[in-house]
Amino acid sequence: MKATVQDISPVKKKLLVEIDAEEVDKKLNQAYGDIRKRVKIPGFRPGKAPRKILESYYGSQVRDDVTRELIADTFPKAIGETNAFPLGQPVLEKERLRQGSNFTYTAILEVRPQFEVAGHLGVAVKKEILSVTDEDVQKRLEEIRKANGRLTSIEENRPIREGDYVIIEYKGFENGQPIEGVHSSNFLVNVGRNDFHPKFDEGLIGFSKDDETEMVIDFEEDFYDTRLSGKRVHFQTKIFDVKELRLPELDDAFARSLGSDFEDLEDLKNEIRKAITSQEEERIDRDVKQRLLEKILEEVHFEIPQVLVETETDFSVRRFKENLQRGGASIEKMGFSDERLRQDFRPAAEKRVRELLVLEQIAKQEQIVLSEEDLEQGYTDLAQQMGQDVETVKKYYEARDLVEGFKEQLIREKTLNYLREHAIINEVTKEELSQEMDQKGKEG
Repeated sequence: MKATVQDISPVKKKLLVEIDAEEVDKKLNQAYGDIRKRVKIPGFRPGKAPRKILESYYGSQVRDDVTRELIADTFPKAIGETNAFPLGQPVLEKERLRQGSNFTYTAILEVRPQFEVAGHLGVAVKKEILSVTDEDVQKRLEEIRKANGRLTSIEENRPIREGDYVIIEYKGFENGQPIEGVHSSNFLVNVGRNDFHPKFDEGLIGFSKDDETEMVIDFEEDFYDTRLSGKRVHFQTKIFDVKELRLPELDDAFARSLGSDFEDLEDLKNEIRKAITSQEEERIDRDVKQRLLEKILEEVHFEIPQVLVETETDFSVRRFKENLQRGGASIEKMGFSDERLRQDFRPAAEKRVRELLVLEQIAKQEQIVLSEEDLEQGYTDLAQQMGQDVETVKKYYEARDLVEGFKEQLIREKTLNYLREHAIINEVTKEELSQEMDQKGKEG
């Protein structure tokens, strides 16, 4: 066997493999010998059919089988000899197999880009100063209060106003024809939140329970639901009920109702402050690492293997669909298509692949490896997040073949921590950082 590699691009290679005629003949002879022993051909005793007869009956099948066997035997060796390790399934092109002739095939494959990362240590990056105010605590307290509120039907037959919760039936029409999927018989609208469309909420204000109304909405070209985008839609609606959210009093009794850990409202506020502080610390740390990585990426240039981009795009699309399904929706109901989703997710997938390759290269250059202690700590942290014991989490990951992916995630996080530890951190206020980000956005 002889294997050579031709460069198509920095990340695309053409592997040429040539197998000697002697090896080809050996495989063909073995294949026909096996068939002679197994098959029965009229007019010939078992095991006595001439080769020409066997070729006329089984020639195509034998050539295909031997071709697959030769490729399976030689491809791993060719990869090892040339160090052209493919990232995905290669595209094979092969000649017709002939007795007494060399057999040649080629494989078009994508490989990891070869590059070095320089200047990644000592990078200056800005970090937001942690600040948790009384207003932040009060806002979170109000969110908890609303989450514990009760929707109650309004007794008086008054007109709908902003803030009300309205249960309606609606149907959407275009040019007098119903639009498929644009209807509901039990739809809850929190008037003023504009979850569906601002004009829809506005069209309900002033009406009352049991009223029937009609409204026309001109949807924007970039509206998220493609069934409606760019269309003039006529809605017929019927109002079944009008509710208001009744909130509990913010007192010690409310605090105690949330758990035995709280003796009074002050205890609850202290716990909220701790929770916000922890969340803000994690957010600020993530933001610092992301800005640090982006500054490093600005100085690193290489071609991205498209097979990795496709894989990352597939993952994003699949996760989006699963999230919709958990919410009782689907891309069909939302008016999306696989093609549009892939187009929308592709830029983020390219960015993600670039980040992963750079982090992988930095880990290689700095000899950052994952220890058993790192892995154990990773499982411990994950178990705390999931509210499970460590052994249960381990078994879950092992049973679903998630361990290797988890290790890759941990080594990336360890590399990011290493970069942060070696960065020059300049602390600034949230307002200063926001202004800088806004300016960059305008320049971009």
